[in-house]
Amino acid sequence: MENIFPLIKKFLYSDHEIFLRELVSNATDATLKLKHLAMIGEASVELGDQQIEVKINKEDGTLHIIDQGLGMTEDEVQKYINDIAFSGAEEFLEKYKDSAKDSGIIGHFGLGFYSAFMVADKVEIITKSYKDEPAVHWTCDGSPNYTIEPAEKENFGTEVILHISDDEKEFLEESKIRELLTKYNKFMPVPIKFGTKTETLEKPEGAKEEDKSPTQEVDNIINNPNPAWTKQPTELEDQDYKDFYRELYPMQFEEPLFHIHLNVDYPFNLTGILYFPKMTQDLNVQKDRIQLYQNQVFVTDNVEGIVPEFLTMLRGVIDSPDIPLNVSRSYLQADGAVKKISSYITRKVADKLKSLFNEDRAAFEQKWNDIKIVIEYGMLSEDKFFEKSDAFALYPTVDGSYYTWEELMEKVKDSQTDKDGKTVLLYASNKEAQHSYLAAAKAKGYEVLLLDSPIVSHLMQKLEQSKENVTFARVDADSVDNLIKKEEEQISKLSDEEKEALQKSITDTIADTSYSVQVEAMSSDAAPFMITQPEFMRRMKEMQATGGGGMMGFGNMPDMYNLVVNANHELVQEIFNAKAGKKKDRLIKQSVDLAKLSQGLLKGEALTAFVNRSYELIK
Repeated sequence: MENIFPLIKKFLYSDHEIFLRELVSNATDATLKLKHLAMIGEASVELGDQQIEVKINKEDGTLHIIDQGLGMTEDEVQKYINDIAFSGAEEFLEKYKDSAKDSGIIGHFGLGFYSAFMVADKVEIITKSYKDEPAVHWTCDGSPNYTIEPAEKENFGTEVILHISDDEKEFLEESKIRELLTKYNKFMPVPIKFGTKTETLEKPEGAKEEDKSPTQEVDNIINNPNPAWTKQPTELEDQDYKDFYRELYPMQFEEPLFHIHLNVDYPFNLTGILYFPKMTQDLNVQKDRIQLYQNQVFVTDNVEGIVPEFLTMLRGVIDSPDIPLNVSRSYLQADGAVKKISSYITRKVADKLKSLFNEDRAAFEQKWNDIKIVIEYGMLSEDKFFEKSDAFALYPTVDGSYYTWEELMEKVKDSQTDKDGKTVLLYASNKEAQHSYLAAAKAKGYEVLLLDSPIVSHLMQKLEQSKENVTFARVDADSVDNLIKKEEEQISKLSDEEKEALQKSITDTIADTSYSVQVEAMSSDAAPFMITQPEFMRRMKEMQATGGGGMMGFGNMPDMYNLVVNANHELVQEIFNAKAGKKKDRLIKQSVDLAKLSQGLLKGEALTAFVNRSYELIK
């Protein structure tokens, strides 16, 4: 490389608009450093109300970024602008790495300054050091040639002037610059002036009602230098957090359910506020709502690799100086500090959920449906979160009760432990569709959970692997007697040979290979015909549909059902004893169609035939 400019333009930044973020960040850094030097007595200057000004001169085709910070002497311009810029690319990168560690006061003029050449065909710097040395005027057109000469500048600080190139004229539009300042610099710690605005004042005493209120032109400060996350939690009320949420998401009309204030200074620096919004069942719609900042400078809203994946559905802000401004995803994911940050956030969220549960369980239960998708996703994807989740993860029942895992086990272990010593947790995913099966389970005194999130199949698999002697079964996976098998066997009114004959007769009549007929001895008051879907097969298909499942192809397999026939029911006895072929066929078809109808499986031509047959029966 002849010099650094091709490297900047081609490799360093993918998005040209980033130049403004970099230049305003440099100005902020210079301003804060001078403030620090003044505070410790190393700079004898009157600071006044420091601010940064961004202004456009359309006639000249220039964009100006003006600060009241450190400024530079001629030697410093030579060192930090020229020496770094015009070394070869490899040598440059090596030099920059070293200068970044340098505690020199102009260390802020690093890579970011050169992003200006992405949008400008000439850049000027007019700067005067706080050390009261002569002002300097530096000019460069993006080639290895530059000029440096004395300048007239009354006050300390730096003005960077960009002569915007012809193909980047959008950066001379007020609306575009306002948009970029709002996006990247909305929470910078130094006030940023962009133009002026009209402010309405109070009417003077004695003014008439029809008199207009006086107005005045004031600086238009485009940012909030002291956002909520930079303050201590003790300084903030609940309303302050809600107001800040509105500031972050002005188009979001629903209030957040609760917030988590992050504040850590060891072993890394991190501050921020995360909000739990109301969730939808769609895992993808929610993402990219957390904003990542570095020292109040916006970096990205794609926080994967920094925030644990299950928390990318939350909203809010994370700010850490330990996260570099311009890096690849793979770099972030491999970075040790980032991994520690991710682990800390996981722990902090788990601790907050536990304290919310302990402080007001009733309120936590009310919010459960709105937050469960995040918690269940976290239990699945983060082992440390899973370990902590027993303290706050809830398992709701169809009757509206909520149990922790420990409470649930205590509640069901006596009644729902089968003959092999395994506790069977019954659940429904749809109370309406599975109503008849629910009724049968509740008639036995069993608790039935309501588990209806899209990832519940994966979660059950994880719980079965992690907890001892526990299995989940959906209420329509089999007859209730088979779901929780006890020692006692039902006596069958039909012999094995008779059951086999009945099974063949029903199989031949329905002639549908997706239904496997099973004739079983059940209590006489259980349903005569029941359609069930085997737990394993259905769960694998569900897991395949939501990603994963461990076995290929289940998502594409046709649905398979069991048609369970109660050998002890009066209707089944009648079907078995029926002699006439037509009557037998009609009873079987009507019974099977009723079972299908109860499951929403009777459709189209089959439903029409069933309706017509039913009318014939009641004539």
